[in-house]
Order: sequence, then C-alpha cells, then structure tokens
Amino acid sequence: MTFPLYAAAGLLILLTGIWATVGLSAAGWIAGAVCGVAVIVAVAAALRRHRGERLGPAGWCTLARGLAAAGVAALTVESLGGRSLDLPVALLASAALALDFADGRIARRTGTVTRLGARLDGEMDAFLILILSIYVARSHGGWVLAIGAARYLFLAAGAALPWMRAELPPRDWRKVVAATQGVVLTAAAAGVLPAGVADAALGIALALLAESFGRDVWWLWRHRSRSAAPRRLPRGASTAITVVAFVVVWAALVAPDRPNRLNPEAFVRLPIEGVAVITLALVLPLRWRPVLAWLVGPLLGLVVLVKVLDVGFFTAFDRPFDPFDDWRYLSIGIETLHASIGTTEGNLVLAGVAVLFLVALVLPTLAVLRMTRVAAGNRRVSLRVAAAMGVAWAACWTSGARLVPGSPIASVSAAELAMHEVQAVQAGFADEGRFAAEIRRDRFGATPGNRLLTALRGKDVLLVFVESYGQVAVQGTSYSPGVDRVLAAGNRELAAAGFHARSGWLTSSTFGGISWLAHSTLQSGLWVDTQSRYDQLMGTSRLTLTRAFGRAGWRTVADVPSNDRAWPDGTGFYRYDKVYDRRNVGYQGPTYAYASMPDQYVLLGLQQLELGRRHRPPLFAEVDLVSSHEPWTQIPPLIPWSAVGDGSVFYRRPVDTTSVRDTADAYGTSIQYTLRALFSFVQRYGRSNLVMIVLGDHQPGHIVTRFGVNHQVPISVIAHDPAVLRRIQGWRWANGMRPSPASPVWRMSAFRDRFLRAFGSTPSGAGG
Repeated sequence: MTFPLYAAAGLLILLTGIWATVGLSAAGWIAGAVCGVAVIVAVAAALRRHRGERLGPAGWCTLARGLAAAGVAALTVESLGGRSLDLPVALLASAALALDFADGRIARRTGTVTRLGARLDGEMDAFLILILSIYVARSHGGWVLAIGAARYLFLAAGAALPWMRAELPPRDWRKVVAATQGVVLTAAAAGVLPAGVADAALGIALALLAESFGRDVWWLWRHRSRSAAPRRLPRGASTAITVVAFVVVWAALVAPDRPNRLNPEAFVRLPIEGVAVITLALVLPLRWRPVLAWLVGPLLGLVVLVKVLDVGFFTAFDRPFDPFDDWRYLSIGIETLHASIGTTEGNLVLAGVAVLFLVALVLPTLAVLRMTRVAAGNRRVSLRVAAAMGVAWAACWTSGARLVPGSPIASVSAAELAMHEVQAVQAGFADEGRFAAEIRRDRFGATPGNRLLTALRGKDVLLVFVESYGQVAVQGTSYSPGVDRVLAAGNRELAAAGFHARSGWLTSSTFGGISWLAHSTLQSGLWVDTQSRYDQLMGTSRLTLTRAFGRAGWRTVADVPSNDRAWPDGTGFYRYDKVYDRRNVGYQGPTYAYASMPDQYVLLGLQQLELGRRHRPPLFAEVDLVSSHEPWTQIPPLIPWSAVGDGSVFYRRPVDTTSVRDTADAYGTSIQYTLRALFSFVQRYGRSNLVMIVLGDHQPGHIVTRFGVNHQVPISVIAHDPAVLRRIQGWRWANGMRPSPASPVWRMSAFRDRFLRAFGSTPSGAGG
C-alpha cells in the first residue's frame, strides 16, 4: 500500500505552500503535521478493515479534502497568536468544499461508489467542520464549537450505547445539513458577512444540525429492539472501552478535590460507592438497571464537576467551590478573563472550559452505563469481584490503612463530598440571619460627625489598596528580596520627604481575587467573605470608613480605574461624593493586561482632579491600584511625572517584560512597580497634611504561591505629621514599610473600629 507515501508528500507540499505564502510557526507546522498524519492513518486503517476495496479517484479527492482540513488546522493554530488569517482559511476551506462536491460526482461517474468511500466522505466532512468551528469560535464565541463537536459526541454516545451503533437508513437531508455547516462556517471564517448576519447564519446552521442528529437519535431509539442487531465492536475495542469505563468510574469516585493532593498514590483507593453500584446492578431486576445507570451516572458527573471546580477554586482562591455563592461570579469572571487576556483568547479559554465541563458531566454517565451492563452480563465473575472488593474495603476501613495523609484506602470521599455540598447550601441560607444581626451591632453607627475622627481634622487621607500585595511579596519567597529592597529604598525616600511609616499584618477575607470582599470587610468592620454577604451588606446603611469621613466633613471620592461602567454600590452604599473610573479620568493610553491604565497615571489623575485643587475641604479617597493584578504579563514603565500627560506617551514606551522569567518573577516585578510609583508620588506631591493607609487586598493565587500559605497582607500607615503615628504606637506595628514577622496579626474586619478609636472617634453605644 503505497498511498501513505503519496499522501505524506502531498501534506508536505501543502504545508510548505502555506509556509511560503502566509508563514507558519513551529506550532502551526506541528498542528498541520499531526492532523495530516491522523487523516492518513485513519484512511489506512479503514482500507485495512475493508480489504476488498481500494482508494479510487473519488477516494483520493476525499483524502485531499482531509489534508486540506489539516492545512486549515495549521492556520487555526497560527491565528491564536493574534494574526488575521481569514482569507487563507476561507480559500483552503473553499477548496475542500469544492473537493467534497467533486468526489461524489466522480464516484458515480466511474462506478466506484463504495461503503468505504461514503464513510470516509462523512468523516472528512466532520473533521473539516470541527477545525472550522474552532477557527470561527475565536470571533463568534465558544458556542460555535457545538457545531464541530456534534459528530464526535454522537460517536462517543455510540461507544457506550449499543443501540446508537445501528445502521441508519440513507437520507439526503443529512448530506444537505453537513454541506450547510461547511458553507456557513467558511463564510463566517472569511469575514465577508456582517457580524450579526454571521451569528444568525451560524445559529441557523446549528439548529439544522441539532434537528438532523436529533432525528437520527430518535429513529435509533424507536428501532432499538426491532432493528437489526447493532454493529458489534471488535473484541479488542470492546474490552478496551470496558476497561476505560471502569477506570473513569474509579477515578471519578476517588479523585481528590484539592490540587496539592493530585498524585498517583491518591488514586490507589477502594471506593465503597463503586462496590455499591456494581452490587445493585447485579441484584436489581433487568428493567431497573438502565434506571440505576441513568440515575448514578449524572450524579457521578456532578461529583466530577464539583471536584474540578474545587481544584480550580483551591488554585485560585484557596478554598473549595461554594454551590450557594460562587455561581454569582460567572459573569464577573468572564469579564475579568476578557480584560486580562483579550476577547478572542478569552473566548477560546471559555470554549475549552465548556468542553471540559461537558466531558466531565457526560463521560462518567456513559462509563456507568457500560460498567453496569458488563457487570450484569458477567454475573458470576462480577459477584466475586464485588465481594472481594467489599471485604478488602472493610479491612482497610477497620485498620485505617492509607498511602498518603488525608486519603484512606477505604474511600467514601464521593459520598462525603455530596454531603458537604448539601450542607454548604444549608449553611448559606442560615448565614443570612446571623449576618443581619452582625450588621445591626455597630458601636459607631450613631456617632455624630463632630465625634468622629477628630484627630485627623485637616488631613487628606488616602486608603490605597494594592492588588494582590500579600505576605508572600515581602517574606519567604524567591521574589520577596526584590520587593524588600524596594521597601527599604522607599523608607529612605519617604524619610527624605519628611514622611515615616508603621506597618503590620491583616488577615484578608479573600485570597487570590474577588477584591471587593476585602474592601468591604476593611471599610465596614464586618467579615465579608462571600458574595451573598457582600450583596446583603450593600442593601444596608452600615457605617463604613468612607461614610465616617463623609459624616465628619471630608469630601469622599473613589478612584477605581478598573471600572468601565456605573458602580451603584459606590454611591448607594459607600456614599462617595465622586467616583472616578476608566471613563472620566482623561486617560488616552494603552491598557496593560487587566489594568486599564498604569498605577502612576491613577495617582497623577487623583492629584490633578482632587488633591491639587485649591480652597477645598479635606479629602478622603479610596484608591485601587491594579497594575499588580494577574496575569502579570504586561508591566508598565515608571516614567518622569512631567512626561505622563494624558497617558498616550505609554504607547511609545516599552512594556516591562524582558526581565520576567516566569509568573512568580512577573508578580514580584509588578509589586515593585506599584510600590515605586507610590513612593515617587509621595516624594513629588505629598504635602504635610497627607496620611496614607497602604495595604494589600489579598494574597496572590497559588499560581505564584505554594499551597498552605496564610491569608495575611501587609498594611502601612504613612504620615508626615508625627502625631499621626503616635496615635497608633499602641498597635505595636514595625517602623517602616515592611512589617516584622513578630508584628501582630488582626483580622481585616478589626481595622475599622481600631482606626476609628485611635483617631478620636467616640462609640455611640448603639448596638453594644
């Protein structure tokens, strides 16, 4: 069989032509080569199974179409770097569609219509549609991937459900729908249609595809008992699928839900839930076995989804997924992802996550169906296996045997996880009443303005949150020495300007993100660690630091550059007199990953819009600095203040990424940049009445920290007037900008009351 050599030569010529005309990186070459070789191997395997058939002229057209799809795959991977390759993708896809039209006509005219040719024709159609859907999903959203995935989901269902493998009757409409997918995807890839029209066409194409597959599935279901016996898989393939199903169920039941426990030893466990499922499959009447599989399978899929979510949440936020609260972060998370890495790349990530969730939900269900059917079909062996597993589980449970800490061999982790999720929902409902009582208890809630903050009269007070500025930035990590050097230099710069600082530790109510929880915790004096608590708090009149300063006569403003829309909580709950965001500070420069503008411009904008004004009341401002927000891929340069202007100068300044070797170094570099900007701002613009409270909102995520770190963040009070720092001498904070390891650690919710008392506020007595 010499065709693989000719096919490989054709693939090489195709990829070389693409490289010579539009260019291909190593990733594009690899993607094209892998997909092309996969096509050739698939055709060779099909020919081996159909020994009496050969690859005729129509078959060569079909093979060429598959190689063209491999070329589209190479271009798709190449486009992930941001290149626009709409025209070459559309041209190559159009050539493949033309070959699709030609091969059928050639087969009929030459009398070489074969079952093999029809099968190859359908598979090449599906492969091209899959690749095109990936390309189009970049600009039209991850939902387009459903068009490309439909055929493969149908095949996956057939692997687990024998009745799905029966022979379908010929139907021309099926071919029309497949051709429609290719044409619509090619037109969308070419970009020749307005966005709205393209979206509508893709939606119609997906609806047609759903109707076609739905009709086939319905026909198979109706004829599952009357039709001819379904095509049986080869014995080796059947055995392999059974083994895979068993492994999937086993892994789903025993897999850890914490990323630091994901090791091979953690999977060497006996799940009692698996023993129970096998036993039930053996003892239940025949008609109840499918019911068992369809009940247990989706539940196991949900367990897998929760474990995947737990791993993600532990990695990002150092806590498990909360089914009561965390669904509320979906839209915010999508916006943050788009802001951090771009809309196109974000859509691809979301599409990948959607596919992962679909697989995590569907695959265990199919695996349970297969396992229960095989167990029932091999009753005697299955009974012995189930009995042996049950005895072994009981022995391990009694002895407490384990290979790794926290993972006993006798596992009930899936059942425990399900119970934990139920309890989490119950706790979420119960917490509302407890938190309402805490909100009402406010010692300073009724204190009049003339008895609030009397020791800070005439001072401008800036509450500065530094994004992801955690204890790891200044202590015990590979990047903390660099940050410590910046802090030491900052102490000298502050002293030269007549300023001094004291620093301590706070325990943040969040970790790795969701900064607004930390902000509201510090401001309100309440422990706000969930979105439901935050939402509940926003509907009250709880005294915050902002309200306290406003009641005492300060002008209050918020400087939140990451916001690009109205912020109702800013005016409704915090009661800021003015909110500055991306839209109204005059910035005309580039964005830096998540950060809409450099921290240097944020500080300068506050100076120009508020601090630099004459004949004004004292100012209280919350300032959110976000240049140190993940993904830490673009760090702005610190330039002379006189050169900043409207920020357009940053288009001509290089982004600081050349010295960044990995994510941890990038994080440390971003913290150094923000601190340098702060120190430089105080040196240039700081007046003798300036007081700054500088703190981190939370530790960075586990992408730059080891598991098991605490939730502590540095906090510093900077002032020119020595009387301000004398007021907090009893706090036993360290001198300078770096807290001592021996400095006291407070919960972030304790700061409000301590601060109010230290600076002359008198409790009203209301609420005790």
